[in-house]
Amino acid sequence: MNQTKVNKYSRSVSIIGVGCTPFMYTVDNPETDGLTEGELFGYAALKAMEDAGVNPQDIDFYFHGEASPLNQSNYLTPNVQIANWFGMKGKASIHHSEACCTGYYAIEQAVNAVASGKYNCVLSGCVEFGDSVAVPNHPYKREKLSMETFLQTTAWLYDRTYTRSLMAGQELIYDDAAEWYKRTRGLTDEQMDDTINHMSINNRKNASMDELAIERRTYEQIAKEAGFDDVMDYMRSPYNPKNGDFLRMSGIELKCDGAAAVIVCATDMVDKYMGNKNHKPIEVLGVGCAACEATTPHFEVRATEEAIRQVYEVTEVKPEDIDIFFANDFIITSHLVSAEIAGYLPYGEGWKYICDGRTAYDGDKPINTNGGRTSFGHAHAASGLADLYECVKQMRGECGERQVKKLPKTAMLRGYGGAQNICSYIIRTID
Repeated sequence: MNQTKVNKYSRSVSIIGVGCTPFMYTVDNPETDGLTEGELFGYAALKAMEDAGVNPQDIDFYFHGEASPLNQSNYLTPNVQIANWFGMKGKASIHHSEACCTGYYAIEQAVNAVASGKYNCVLSGCVEFGDSVAVPNHPYKREKLSMETFLQTTAWLYDRTYTRSLMAGQELIYDDAAEWYKRTRGLTDEQMDDTINHMSINNRKNASMDELAIERRTYEQIAKEAGFDDVMDYMRSPYNPKNGDFLRMSGIELKCDGAAAVIVCATDMVDKYMGNKNHKPIEVLGVGCAACEATTPHFEVRATEEAIRQVYEVTEVKPEDIDIFFANDFIITSHLVSAEIAGYLPYGEGWKYICDGRTAYDGDKPINTNGGRTSFGHAHAASGLADLYECVKQMRGECGERQVKKLPKTAMLRGYGGAQNICSYIIRTID
């Protein structure tokens, strides 16, 4: 694929505040049924402002991300319509949508705006109702999003005029990374199956400690309730059926509703904006981006290779410098494949790290300490910023019982979404 030359930012930009809602099934709970897009986005935005120590008047511009506004939103211009919910009516803004990678591109949008010198302080937030859909001609009512309706929307991911779509069901598309990894690393079917199951177990262990996660029961608890003494016997059983050649139901995203936000400012203006806040700012060192539409063989792999090459080149960070890793794993194999491409896990050995539990929050190579898409939940656009929220909290040492063993100083996050774009960035705590 074509390689892009990425240049360093014109000025340093740092993260000073983050906010996130719980990920939830809003229409299933009387206390949350009827929540609007403005309320969810506003909650995350105001939490980020509180965390940063700023107020709406301090923020020059904001970005609004939503993966599927055509299906999920009641608005043509959602960025404008919800501004009152977080005190920014009249402020300039823009809406963007990059499918499930929206929340990762959200940080690049904000950083670019500040690094250019045009703005000094920017809010970037994302919101999604991944489990519900707006009822037409009603101001706030929503109903459950059926799988039939959701699958109809996946047709929007492909150019149906000039590009052939993948003539296969979703489960076969999801199997691509597992098949590629098994073949190139020389694993047996059984080893690949165990690796996928352990990824699910580790994700759930991480999420069990996170009060914002949508699913907090460990697989050990679930297996015991089903009458299994050994959790792996449960994971290999019909209780956790295969959805294709490799992927099992435990490795599929949990579609849900939620929002998250981040505030960035020029690093040399941190003291002005953060006031008496005592947490350290976190600098965004660089971002790499790539895209391979779905006719490209192993498109996730190829685009990830390019995005990670870019971010290492522009930041001059080495794989051994990365202390914690996040990857959008709505296809659970994503966090194994991308961690090896990044050199965070050694080539051909990453599956062993996963099976040994070393990628859980209490291991030496933590990945997705919030539980990722299969346990924290997948509120499409919001997921990327939810990962950033967790990463920042870990880097500050604010995660309580699920705090990783070594306080992370440098982190990589890799986003992945719709047919298929990739965004990878590296952040580092400023001493």
